[in-house]
Amino acid sequence: MTISVADYARECAAQGLRGNYSICRPDFTVAQDYDYSEAEQKVWRTLCDRQTKLTRRLAHRSYLDGIDALGLLERIPDFGEVSDRLRKLTGWEIVAVPGLIPAQPFFEHLAARRFPVTNWLRTERELDYIVEPDMFHDFFGHVPILTQPVFADFMQAYGARAAEAIALGGDQMITRLYWYTAEYGLMQEPGQELKAFGAGLMSSFTELQFAVESRDAHHVPFDLETVMRTGYEIDKFQRAYFVLPSFDALRDAFRSADLGAIIPRWRDQPPLDPATV
Repeated sequence: MTISVADYARECAAQGLRGNYSICRPDFTVAQDYDYSEAEQKVWRTLCDRQTKLTRRLAHRSYLDGIDALGLLERIPDFGEVSDRLRKLTGWEIVAVPGLIPAQPFFEHLAARRFPVTNWLRTERELDYIVEPDMFHDFFGHVPILTQPVFADFMQAYGARAAEAIALGGDQMITRLYWYTAEYGLMQEPGQELKAFGAGLMSSFTELQFAVESRDAHHVPFDLETVMRTGYEIDKFQRAYFVLPSFDALRDAFRSADLGAIIPRWRDQPPLDPATV
């Protein structure tokens, strides 16, 4: 079901969401309007300085390569400048949005190699936790890994095939795939230590350490069908983290997945308990 910008803006205002949805274009994008205060620039530097101390140790090399390629740490990024660099690497670009947008335009942006990034930043009081995804989560978390050609291909394919999954009744199943990869994915290539790349981990000071280093973290070998069947929770540490052997394995598994068989087989079954997969 397609929702109008005006209707969505009213819903977001009623929920008390922070972004200004009333100025969205038809595709739910807005101008970045680079007019951030010195206080906001300070929050950005504080977040980046603190998180970088962890990501240098716990992030997968592909994420760190992306940080180096894009240069995101000194000041709040200019979306246009970063898009210019990103296009040369993988053909992706950044589009500004006021926060969470509906699924359909989100998937359409991904399919066109456009990644939606929130144009506002959390306050100093919210350094450790914020309810809504903000610019730090979207940019520091998601954008660096889009410099990697194979993962960039997966994300485009994900956007392109999401409508197919939803038409089959697999709304939750396709969302779980994004959650356990783009948001909370880990990777362990042959001969390497376990590292993280998911944006929910990259932007979290506490969960990144837990997911990679804690003996209590539940690490599960990646299997596409199992991922799509496994439930998740948004307000606590994950009870399962799926571990990829490589981005090639993720891209190839999704490209070859028979969604027309997988989704009808499991869509009416209760989700798997992440603690037991």
